[in-house]
Amino acid sequence: MPIDAVSSVTTSFQSTDAARSPKQAMDGDMFMHLLVTQLQNQDPSSPMDTNEMMAQTTQLAMMEKLNEMSSLTEENFFLQMRTSAAALIGRDVTYTGADGEPATGTVSSVSYAKPVPQVTISGKEVALDLISGVTAPTVPAPQTS
Repeated sequence: MPIDAVSSVTTSFQSTDAARSPKQAMDGDMFMHLLVTQLQNQDPSSPMDTNEMMAQTTQLAMMEKLNEMSSLTEENFFLQMRTSAAALIGRDVTYTGADGEPATGTVSSVSYAKPVPQVTISGKEVALDLISGVTAPTVPAPQTS
């Protein structure tokens, strides 16, 4: 029984394509897969240059370190937001209210439950990125008797 080569290749291609989802970013696994595929399909009479392979391996290591640095930078940014929010407790701040108008109040607490820290001002939760100004709280002048 003859098998139609075009239909079997098309069927094979469609079944594997539907089973896997495409990656949105290059990572170490994808790079290694490409390198192994390149080695498997190289021309035996003209093998891959070892210098080229070392350059590609170095590029992989650099890519992984850049991804690691990006993650650390992001973690550092979130830590700085938390620290900044905590430093606002007891301070008077100006923020953009729900109506779009500027409002002021004293920060009484901070919540880290959402991605952007929320500060409580006069009983209202306000996102840290809506705060536009910070001033020292007004301290009443000492009374003399």
